[in-house]
Amino acid sequence: MVDVMKRTAMELAALASAAMPGLDIVQASASPDDPRAFDSAIVTDTDNNHWRVRSPRNSQAAFRLETEIQVLSGFTPAIRAHLPFRVPSVAGAVQIDSLRTFIYHQMPGQPVELDTITGSEAQTIDDIGRIVAAIHKLPRAVVETADLPSYGAEQLRSRLLSELDQIALTGKVPSVLLRRWESAFEERRMWSFTPRVVHGDFDESSLLIDRNRAVGVTAWTDLHIGDPAQDFTWLASTDSIEFRETLLSAYHQHMDLPADQLDLHIMRRAALAAEFSLAKYLMSGINASDDEVVSEAQAMLDELVADVEATGGQDIGQKFWEPEPTPEPSAPVTAPTTTAEPESAIVMDNEVPSTETQDDAEPEQGTEPESDDTPNNAAGDAEPEPESQPVPKAALIHDESDEPETSEAQLPEDSASIDDAEEELDELPEPQRPEAEDDGTTLVVHSLSDEDEIVRHVEPAQPAAPDVDTQPISWKTVQENSNDR
Repeated sequence: MVDVMKRTAMELAALASAAMPGLDIVQASASPDDPRAFDSAIVTDTDNNHWRVRSPRNSQAAFRLETEIQVLSGFTPAIRAHLPFRVPSVAGAVQIDSLRTFIYHQMPGQPVELDTITGSEAQTIDDIGRIVAAIHKLPRAVVETADLPSYGAEQLRSRLLSELDQIALTGKVPSVLLRRWESAFEERRMWSFTPRVVHGDFDESSLLIDRNRAVGVTAWTDLHIGDPAQDFTWLASTDSIEFRETLLSAYHQHMDLPADQLDLHIMRRAALAAEFSLAKYLMSGINASDDEVVSEAQAMLDELVADVEATGGQDIGQKFWEPEPTPEPSAPVTAPTTTAEPESAIVMDNEVPSTETQDDAEPEQGTEPESDDTPNNAAGDAEPEPESQPVPKAALIHDESDEPETSEAQLPEDSASIDDAEEELDELPEPQRPEAEDDGTTLVVHSLSDEDEIVRHVEPAQPAAPDVDTQPISWKTVQENSNDR
């Protein structure tokens, strides 16, 4: 990419006359533009008409100008009529050394320095917000018809990460910046935006101000579908937080989006793009073997590092008012375990467990442990259960032990008592009825009083004194004993 010699304003006036025969130019003056890419001038004819001449300095700039011509052709009269600003229109062109110079109808207004715009009145700031919103609401056909690029949010994020890898390989970018940018690119929630039509090169130099009103936009060479934050990159150069907030507020107002669709991270991505543009500038110098550009870019990167270390730099990380949600530690869920009771664990009447063993036993899940202050009662002194208490089937087991020292859990001689107990068992709610398979559930055997009445076990909801004759027994043993009889 070789630059042609810089052209003066009078040379550009001569090119305008060649492009538009019969144009009698009486005045020419230089016009602000990208000095590395374009030579620009404003010329005036005898009828006091103003024209803008823009000539590329290299093949890359020429390609951008050709792209702009395609873009401007997509602005149909219907689209132009609904825009709150004016768009350039091409009046003529002339080709020299394979590079075409274009002449545009000059629009009212002039570019204004950023410091001046920052101090503008509220109406000017509102105009700028309205203009950017109108650009972002342009029909996608304007971009698609010109065969211009279109990027999705994730696609753009991946491209930037790939560029970061290439930049890191140069070894000319401080590591603190590489880590800072990589962290921002990896924060996925910051990149969940809706792609829109983007000007791509919007800043104070492409904005025309006339009598404190924003009236036109130029430099349409980088139009594409992508990140709307790209059109706010220039705001990162101002220290006026009030100006930024006022402009962004006007922009969101004119976008007229629901609250849940607002792009809360648009300025963060804009600040990131402004920083990352320094690295891109460095790469352009390296690719062009331009040592002057490389040195200038490295100096700007060093200044950025100093600013980040001293003040933290622009907000491209997590917002202090939007902390990452910290998940509450959940209590470990312990699945209930039920240990099957082996047959060898059956305790006979003459093998009464010690009080210490019963006290130390872990209560079943879902029940409250018995109080240590509850005295142990004998089987005959056990407190009778209310009549509404259901009778577990385990209470019907007959114990054949002949030991006279302990209370024997014998079946009542009256068969009617057994029938009544079985009827009460049938009235049990379904979830409380024991299943007929050996699932390892531990049952409690109830005893008989001296009057051959069943002394029911007290439920955990109504704690009572433990029965020393109440013994654990498995359901399998219950079945075997029942079958033997």
